[in-house]
Amino acid sequence: MQRSLPVMEQRRFGETLRRDAWWVPNVVVVTILSSFIVYATWAAFQNANYVHGPYLSPFYSPEIWGDSPHAWFGPKPGWWPAWLPFSPALIILPVPALFRFTCYYYRGAYYKAFWADPPSCAVGEPRTTYLGERHFPLVLQNLHRYGLLISFIFLIFLWHDAWKAFWFDNGTGGSTFGIGVGSLVMLVNVVLLSGYTVGCHSMRHVVGGMLDRLSIAPFRKRVYDVSSACNRGHMNWAWTSLFSVALTDVYIRLCAAGVLTDVRIL
Repeated sequence: MQRSLPVMEQRRFGETLRRDAWWVPNVVVVTILSSFIVYATWAAFQNANYVHGPYLSPFYSPEIWGDSPHAWFGPKPGWWPAWLPFSPALIILPVPALFRFTCYYYRGAYYKAFWADPPSCAVGEPRTTYLGERHFPLVLQNLHRYGLLISFIFLIFLWHDAWKAFWFDNGTGGSTFGIGVGSLVMLVNVVLLSGYTVGCHSMRHVVGGMLDRLSIAPFRKRVYDVSSACNRGHMNWAWTSLFSVALTDVYIRLCAAGVLTDVRIL
């Protein structure tokens, strides 16, 4: 004898039987992500105080055109529109922005926090239909894998910047190895960014895709295992690297403005 299960009416927006403060994580996510977007936008348009000695802000790296010694091709190009404020950051920030905005973890975080889709588990949401990511603009989330590949190129430059952060002008036209607080700040930042990038869900597909058995490709298997290990803490990598990239820019900006003095440890 079959029994039919009762069908519960769909909960109204915010309706739930939960007694815990389910909304707190959403408030935290909205606050942090909104603050980061506001600060990153402000910093990108400053076009100033992004270099201090061998330190280059990650918001401006790689500096393709610019006024600092790190610029590849010199100052602002002649084709730059006169009506658009120039900043080296405006040229490169769209790439890491694309990578983070389409990240699988961040999708889950801001879908719930900003769009209430759903606000939380067992909490009513403000819509009755579900379209998924098959339609514009969410279909653009499929660009994530391409953002990952380009971000790896940027990661190489950030490691190069971290290495250069340990070499200081010795006053004779050369450079001498040393360690400053900024050197360690930049090193920690690129380590966290690497863990976040390597642990990306798409990274495992890039490494292990198109293989039925990873055991037949030992090197790819080892890389896959490393990616999987980072992926297990992907949420932690995502948040710590977000904080580190902003704090690295803040530190370099304050040193360049003369507010802080970079302490030389060695």
